Amino acid sequence: MLKGLRDFLLRGNLIDLAVAFVIGLAFAGTVTAFVKDLLTPLIAALFGKPDFSGLTFTINNSRFLYGDFLNALLSFVMVGTAVYFFVVVPVKAIMERSNRATAPAEPVTRQCPECLSEIPIAARRCAHCTATLVMSAGR
Repeated sequence: MLKGLRDFLLRGNLIDLAVAFVIGLAFAGTVTAFVKDLLTPLIAALFGKPDFSGLTFTINNSRFLYGDFLNALLSFVMVGTAVYFFVVVPVKAIMERSNRATAPAEPVTRQCPECLSEIPIAARRCAHCTATLVMSAGR
């Protein structure tokens, strides 16, 4: 029974998940600090109000704190924007650059003009319908 538990805990997927979780928590803290310490003061400098938590209205002695919701919504939008522009866009550019470096492989087959089956490029006769094939220029 303990051997099965040990095997489960030491499986590669579980270790990978644990590492990803820890890195994700560290990354979330970094992004939250970036938004709180840099983007929010920038918005305060532009619009003059960094915190909306004091905004409320009252209906029938019920107090609605819509300012807290605005703070959470603004924080969500800023975190999403920061992640997109500082993580997604650069990683996408790096992936496109690395994919551009690998040249596409030359085709090794072509279609028979008679039966449309796949045949080797160097073939002079189709193995399926026995049609005589014309070699293309350069081959």
